Amino acid sequence: MNSFLKSALILTLAAFLGELIEFLTNMVLARELGKEGMGMYMSVLPIVFLVVTIATIELPISISKFLAEHNQKEHRNMMKHATWFATGIIASVMVVWFIVITFIPFFNHYHPYIGWVVLIFIPIVSYSSILRGYFMGVDNMSAIAVSNFVRKSIQLTLLFLVFRSFHFEDHGTALLVAICALVASEAVVFTYFLITYVMQTNVISRGYRFSYTGKEVRKRLLSVSLPTTGLHLFSASAGAIQPFLIKKSLMLSGMTSSIATGHYGMLAGVAMTIGFFPAFIAHSLLVALIPAVSQAQAAGDRDKLSLLLQQSLRITFLYGIPAILVMNIFAEPITNLFFHSSEAAFYLRALWPCFLLHFFVIPMRAYLIGLGLMKDALYHTIWVHVISFSLIFLLASQREWGVSGVILAMNAETLLLTLLHYFTICKRIGLPILFFMKRPLTKL
Repeated sequence: MNSFLKSALILTLAAFLGELIEFLTNMVLARELGKEGMGMYMSVLPIVFLVVTIATIELPISISKFLAEHNQKEHRNMMKHATWFATGIIASVMVVWFIVITFIPFFNHYHPYIGWVVLIFIPIVSYSSILRGYFMGVDNMSAIAVSNFVRKSIQLTLLFLVFRSFHFEDHGTALLVAICALVASEAVVFTYFLITYVMQTNVISRGYRFSYTGKEVRKRLLSVSLPTTGLHLFSASAGAIQPFLIKKSLMLSGMTSSIATGHYGMLAGVAMTIGFFPAFIAHSLLVALIPAVSQAQAAGDRDKLSLLLQQSLRITFLYGIPAILVMNIFAEPITNLFFHSSEAAFYLRALWPCFLLHFFVIPMRAYLIGLGLMKDALYHTIWVHVISFSLIFLLASQREWGVSGVILAMNAETLLLTLLHYFTICKRIGLPILFFMKRPLTKL
């Protein structure tokens, strides 16, 4: 078994256990928060992730790519430069966020302490992400796997204990508890990463002369981080806007604010939670693909690039098709674990193209990053979101379409994004569209 498949297998097994735990976590949240509270929770999470994206500027991706392409003896000094660089960014983001929550009523409809919890979350998740990038780059997927499992286990345990011990009358306080559990679980992961990193770097040579200055390291990191941050910043911004666009469009179709929020809660908190559940395999492929593709690209090995693409797509077919069939056949009993609602089952079945294609998009995005085509990935994402948001507003605001308009727009968005990513990769490597019939390849 080659290193890519071995890394992907380790991550997949750990992610499967983690996703089962997260599934239980969402069940606990759904029952404690209710439909409207779950809608609020799913609306505030994209804002939290948007802030985190800005604070980290996707350094984990650039760090992993940099480390995969360079000698192990250079890793220690490179990490020092990266950490000092990240510290300045984290401090700046914390100052800006402090000003926002102090002077702008950003969380008017939520618990007032949520903004301060996010402020605490920024440095924890940022430094944790930097260390995650290190372990990705050195192909220590066991550390990544353990961290994912630990985070979700701690989050579920805290939620279960708190909600079992206390009863919260209002959704705002329960929502605050849910966010605090997320922050606490990430703090545990950071502690684990830090201890593992210190133990591992002790075996790396301290006397090696680093061939890059701090300025050169920052330049190399930013060459990957800026376009990748642009991609994730836009995606995070779109994710933060989408809940409000959907709810506003549904209200224009004649729904009340409460009903529209409830429908969004079932769509995002139930149907999408279930539908994206198998994506843990896709995310495992993403983590394993970035360093593998980066190494193959640096070596100019087209045979390996072709093989990695074939393997990732075939793995996606093998788990994606059965997963979609199971979700369609057992839609009612699965969604009833959250809410007893026929609408949630319908949403789950209707979104199957979005779910299946999403499984392909994730590893292909990693492939684009490894090839240095982050700008292409960014442009693809911008265009498909412009089209998707336009369709949501035009269709969901019509009484005869409603939530069905949202579903159609989401399916169209994922289809277009999949095709754009796939055609770009094939063109860059020089592969035919149906490249599964392997042909001899030469060096780049």
